[in-house]
Amino acid sequence: MHLNDLLAAVRSELLWTAPAHASADVLHVIAADLMSDVLTMDLERPLLLTSLATEQAVRTAHVVGAAGVLVANGKTVPAEMVALARKLDVPLARTALPKFDAAVALGRALGA
Repeated sequence: MHLNDLLAAVRSELLWTAPAHASADVLHVIAADLMSDVLTMDLERPLLLTSLATEQAVRTAHVVGAAGVLVANGKTVPAEMVALARKLDVPLARTALPKFDAAVALGRALGA
């Protein structure tokens, strides 16, 4: 499923992306707040769903080759996080949904 379609499924607010990312395919979602857990995953271009609104989430997404970062729970995303997402070319969005509800909606959108 395309990144933009998944983000629409959770009524997200896109904070940064490049036009090329809109049609990026996402096959998996990783829902985690412990970035060390994310680093142990071996999935191709997952979407990282987290309630962690810090630069570390963007850095971790970049390292694992994630299709983007989605911050849950309506958290305010600091300008530094958006700037790093832009610098590392990692799409960044946020949703007002709780992380659990976002994970369920994303799973349904992916047909799980």
